[in-house]
Amino acid sequence: MIFEVWAPKATAVEVDVPNGRRPMSPGERGWWWAEVAEAGHGTRYAFVVDGDGPYPDPRSRRQPEGVFGPSAVYEHARFTWSDHEWKGRDLRGSVIYELHVGTFTGEGTFAAAAERLEHLVELCVDFVEIMPVAPVPGGRNWGYDGVDLYAVNETYGGPDGLKSFVDACHRAGIGVILDVVYNHLGPSGNFLRPFGPYFSGFAGSYWGEAVNLDGPGSDEVRRYFIGNAVQWLRDYHIDGLRLDAVHALHDKRARHLLAELSEEVDVLACSLGRPLTLIAESDLNDPRMVRPLEAGGLGMSAQWNDDVHHALHTAVSGESHGYYEDFADPSALVKVLTQGVLHDGGHSGFRGRTHGQPFTGVPGHRLIACLQNHDQIGNRPGGDRLPMSALKLGAGLLLTSPFTPMLFMGEEWGARTPFLFFSDHVEPALRESEGVRREREFDGFGYTWDAPDPSEEEAFLRSKLDWSELKEEENWSLLCWYRDLIALRKALPELSDPRLDRVRVEADPDGKWLIMWRGTVCVSVNFSPETLTLPPAGATVLLASDDPVASGPDGLRLPGQALAICRTIP
Repeated sequence: MIFEVWAPKATAVEVDVPNGRRPMSPGERGWWWAEVAEAGHGTRYAFVVDGDGPYPDPRSRRQPEGVFGPSAVYEHARFTWSDHEWKGRDLRGSVIYELHVGTFTGEGTFAAAAERLEHLVELCVDFVEIMPVAPVPGGRNWGYDGVDLYAVNETYGGPDGLKSFVDACHRAGIGVILDVVYNHLGPSGNFLRPFGPYFSGFAGSYWGEAVNLDGPGSDEVRRYFIGNAVQWLRDYHIDGLRLDAVHALHDKRARHLLAELSEEVDVLACSLGRPLTLIAESDLNDPRMVRPLEAGGLGMSAQWNDDVHHALHTAVSGESHGYYEDFADPSALVKVLTQGVLHDGGHSGFRGRTHGQPFTGVPGHRLIACLQNHDQIGNRPGGDRLPMSALKLGAGLLLTSPFTPMLFMGEEWGARTPFLFFSDHVEPALRESEGVRREREFDGFGYTWDAPDPSEEEAFLRSKLDWSELKEEENWSLLCWYRDLIALRKALPELSDPRLDRVRVEADPDGKWLIMWRGTVCVSVNFSPETLTLPPAGATVLLASDDPVASGPDGLRLPGQALAICRTIP
């Protein structure tokens, strides 16, 4: 077997295998190699650079002893797939379900998550989006502290566990999107620095040092991340990637990393014969993110849309602190439902400056919208979720909107378990200061910060879903509402129509009601506690969140905090 590693500044590199260290030979462009005949699948190894180490392989496919242990040879071809009939899934018209493997089930493994796929099939979602699975320090983490980016967290089931989960999803007709982090690496167990110029030398974001995408030696660094993306899509049969916080990718080259990645993924999709999806998390409100490469864009299939979340959250919760202050006026929800974003070049009070550009001509399916996600729940001190009354109204609007809707695990039944921020750093300094760092990150958001210590195991255990809640009538009723909404969305072409210029919305200036027209389908929402009579008159009620809902010549009589979907006569 041949071992390879990129270490352009090294004068000597050795590979450390069970039978001792072997010298490696320098090759082209800073690469070193060595042949070890007796090595094979499962062999533990590490690298020694100019006498320092041993360090894990930067492209380690497996870390069986965790981030501080040696790497292990992993041969992808040894896994037997059964998804040969899988032809992929298009993002258009789809519903996404986000989950965290460690808290989705009590066991917190890929195998246990696969056992719950029947629930997702009955819910009728099209993709599951799993939070990052790269190895992290300790036994619990959201995943954004990942290192060894080519490997898979062993506590979840390692590389074979992930493949088995993807295989099971495909057999169930569900695509898989993987959340990946390329804007920084975790603060613990990161051994890339001894090998080469992987970092730029300045703080790229609140979360860590910027990766080197445009400085000396950055050609191979870019290939490191693009190769990682290709690995998930090719070797793990993943259907798409969600790229974390791309606004924290510092790249001043004429051709941005995202454009280069998009082109590579398009080529791979042609080779594999199935669609591949790239979803950016971007705080820029820049439509170039989702414009095709040939139109001068960065070529992302879609991007997360915080503006829709913020407008929905404010409408159903009444909160207006922090970044919600810009969305307090009812007109904000009208604007995002018809134009995609609120911040399209105007002033943002929260930011204290103008922000964004118009998304004119961008189809709604390129904007991923949600009522809840891991950030918007987990970034609250108590990790608290929206109450059921808010979920009913919010889900009704989300799942009839022109965007690609995304749910967060447990939302569909009104899970009462929180989703807290948790970690398990092994270094005492990181462990003891984690809570302080977290509080500082959200300074000025208007929260009274009384969050539990994220390093305590209790924060992790409390975040696990309680599936027994489904036995309770109130939770089961909400689940049926979500199922019915998704079924109606898939049955009526008007509801999945992504053309924003076809959406008409009117709302009460005081925020008591909102009416959204999707062709001949009308969504009427009563946010107030009193019964209201709203348009349309004489329509056929297709679905309602509460009874009784009466449709007559004067309009639709809606009880307080209720939503109805009607069909009108063309």
